[in-house]
Amino acid sequence: MQAPQGNPLLLSHTLQELLSKDSVQVELIPEKKGLFLKHVEYEVSSKRFKCSVYRRYNDFVVFHEMLLQKFPYRMVPALPPKRMLGADREFIESRRRALKRFINLVARHPPFSEDVLLKLFLSFSGSDVQNKLRELVQGVGDEFMTCRLATQAKDFLPADIQAQFAASRELIRNIYNSFYKLRDRAERIASRAIENASDLLIFGKELRVEHCLSPLSALGSDTTPLPSWAALNNSTWGTLKQALKGLSVEFALLADKAVQQGKQEENDVVEKLNLFLDLLQSYKDLCERHEKGVLHKHQRALHKYSMMKKQMMSATVQNKEPESVEQLESRIVEQENAILTMELRNYFSLYCLHQETQLIHIYLPLTSHILGAFVNSQIQGHKEMSKVWNELKPKLSCLFVGSSNMPTPPLSPPEGNFFSN
Repeated sequence: MQAPQGNPLLLSHTLQELLSKDSVQVELIPEKKGLFLKHVEYEVSSKRFKCSVYRRYNDFVVFHEMLLQKFPYRMVPALPPKRMLGADREFIESRRRALKRFINLVARHPPFSEDVLLKLFLSFSGSDVQNKLRELVQGVGDEFMTCRLATQAKDFLPADIQAQFAASRELIRNIYNSFYKLRDRAERIASRAIENASDLLIFGKELRVEHCLSPLSALGSDTTPLPSWAALNNSTWGTLKQALKGLSVEFALLADKAVQQGKQEENDVVEKLNLFLDLLQSYKDLCERHEKGVLHKHQRALHKYSMMKKQMMSATVQNKEPESVEQLESRIVEQENAILTMELRNYFSLYCLHQETQLIHIYLPLTSHILGAFVNSQIQGHKEMSKVWNELKPKLSCLFVGSSNMPTPPLSPPEGNFFSN
């Protein structure tokens, strides 16, 4: 990772630097039918490597496994779930979006972005990419084994690292919970815009002659004969029908504007909130791996060492055979070495956690970009729809005819007229 001179623990990246590392597109390609199942394949295009490759979901799975194996102390984003049967279009699209978020987070993560695993995944065009990925990791060891600073990690950590870790974990948990709720609300807002578009389109179709399948399906196409007792003003209904037919275009345009706003909010707001949540979730997962992995192994190693020391004391008191005592001493030495390694790994894990925490804070300004995109979408959407509504309003004058058969503009009825006794 890039760091200020003198302290490799500290990062100097900006959000813009991270985002400019790469931009990866993940698009669906036409389904290939197998003997029993359809296989979904993706075209993965990297701006950095200037190439496109084809990948299946299982290729992402192996890539994810190799990242975890090589970088167990880093934030490796989770993959979306695999669904064997009944994968509908909605699920496939949701998974495509999740895979895109995953690969972009990986491609912009400082250690991952410089690793051969990423380069192979984004640029290798052969058919055996999974084996190639495994070969790169086989026999190499994880980051602790390859990082030249791994055994010195303790020297760079602050004295209160455990307290900082606990406080950071709680803060990230709270941020995650808040943005999870924001994402859900943003989804509902975007969905309502699309639902509004559907209602506007149907509203307009009811005014259009082409939509008429029966006398009741569209007002402008109603062919029901006018009763004789209502024929005194038959020209009024005829004029009204003709005017209604012409309004469907504006309602179709309104529907189109509403769809555009909903889609824009899905892409610029909801999807970026999902990206931020994926990042926060990967931090939470990393904290759990630290506690359940290296920290737990370290505690077990210490417990095992304590038991061996007790056995050694007991054997000395009981004057057991020298050979058995020597074997026990040898095992104790091995366990001491294992404990030392576990301690070094524990400090290196905290070293990485410290850097990953900084990475989360580097990403935090993304939230202001997201909120800005939401505000701009609302402003632009309402502005464009307001323009169409204003253009539609003068045309409503054709719906009302005065006593001299001249169109007059509609007047708002006095409040309460519809409900007065």
